[in-house]
Amino acid sequence: MTPEHEKDRRVPRCMSTQHPDNVTAPFFAQGPIMEGADEIREAYYAFSHLGCEEQMWDFEGKEVDEFVVEKLLTTYESFFRLFPLGRAVYLTVRVPNPAIDKAQGKILLEVLQAIPRAYDVARLFYGEDLAPIFEIIFPMTTSAEELNRVLRYYQVFVTGKEETALIPGDLPLREWIGEFQPKTIHVIPLIEDKTSLLQADAIVGNYLRDKDLPYQRVFLARSDPALNYGMLAAALLVKVALHRLGRLERALGIPIYPILGAGGAPFRGNFRPDTVERYLKEHPSVQTFTIQSAFKYDHPAPVIVQAIETIKRTPRGEPWPVESESRVLDIIERASTCYQRQVKALAPIVNTVAPLVPRRRTRKLHIGLFGYSRNIGGISLPRAIPFCAALYSLGLPPEILGLADLRPADRDLIRQVYPSWEADLGDALRYLNEEAFALLPPDEVEETRKMLRFLQVDPVPDPAHREITSKILQKLQSGSLESLSDLILQAAWVRRFLG
Repeated sequence: MTPEHEKDRRVPRCMSTQHPDNVTAPFFAQGPIMEGADEIREAYYAFSHLGCEEQMWDFEGKEVDEFVVEKLLTTYESFFRLFPLGRAVYLTVRVPNPAIDKAQGKILLEVLQAIPRAYDVARLFYGEDLAPIFEIIFPMTTSAEELNRVLRYYQVFVTGKEETALIPGDLPLREWIGEFQPKTIHVIPLIEDKTSLLQADAIVGNYLRDKDLPYQRVFLARSDPALNYGMLAAALLVKVALHRLGRLERALGIPIYPILGAGGAPFRGNFRPDTVERYLKEHPSVQTFTIQSAFKYDHPAPVIVQAIETIKRTPRGEPWPVESESRVLDIIERASTCYQRQVKALAPIVNTVAPLVPRRRTRKLHIGLFGYSRNIGGISLPRAIPFCAALYSLGLPPEILGLADLRPADRDLIRQVYPSWEADLGDALRYLNEEAFALLPPDEVEETRKMLRFLQVDPVPDPAHREITSKILQKLQSGSLESLSDLILQAAWVRRFLG
């Protein structure tokens, strides 16, 4: 019998997320830093006003409300009776990865144990069997074994325990507590590092090997790969992964639905209401696009709604072809090596400025892949959003890092695989303040200038942003950090994204 949550399943095109890249606090928030009650209202707003079909509920690295299903259904009863949660709109949870964060690992188990409770709440509300949560996003996925571990824990220790009797000869848990539903869940790998992105098809293929599923979703990160390897390498890694997943989809004969986690800054994807049509052409095989906070709150509401409607009415297509894959992989390696070399020189100033970036959500401490890598001198960096915000605030868009080692022959191939590259780079360079080149080693500056001249990227600089970043640079040179947070916010308002 097909589970209810797989009947007539419409895999969403737009997933609202809780990434804190917004400058403007939403009108329903109680303050500039969004917390539990604000995020309940946000989920309803994303569903009812913006038209997003899905909301990510993020347990990885942040505090969230564990009773989200109860609160949504009771607070917004009329809406969720018209648009059932789990059938018309969806709540998808992201959990911690115990292999990365042992201290938060047991939250994964708590979330899995809470899924049947949410099911019981929805059954009481709707008077029928309907799973409000049935998909789990598992971050930093590196193997199919990790996904199988999550699935088997749910099947053995959550739903599987319903036949267990605590005392020999006593009632099974099912008769004492009630049935545990849904019987199974879908596990979505979130793939974030270079090695795993290049093996995304193998990871998904191995996971599906012993399963009969109607579809499989796979989440490709865009921010953390940019933080670790640079914008160009991150964009090309996603293109290769999508190309290979398309090949896997054809081989298996079941839909493989990619989710792409792109943000508003060009460094993190350049996905904004004004770039939606460009992005759809650039990533035709992506099924679900993340609608992050800057997208939702830093643009006029009618423009946001129109952009989301454009995404929803555009059908999914075939992946963008990646010809000369070996040459693309060579560019990725050279660009990421160059980027990491340049970031080492910038790490001290980034780590000085990043703590001054205004927060928009309550988050726990998180160290990106830089903090765990051994081949780059053990450098630790902030998360992608404050990292990006720090460099933009200095007038040094991080998009230009990693370009110095490109060769003339690379340009045409990059244009074939990533047609929007120069447009994305041009969007970023509007916020370049050449005074910030003093932060880079002189030889790196000359190589970067040479590459920008070669690319013939001729952006129109934003004078307001340049003026603000010059003030920030002057304050840093004088050793004064006073009012820097205000200046960082002013520059972000010009850009319409924080980082």
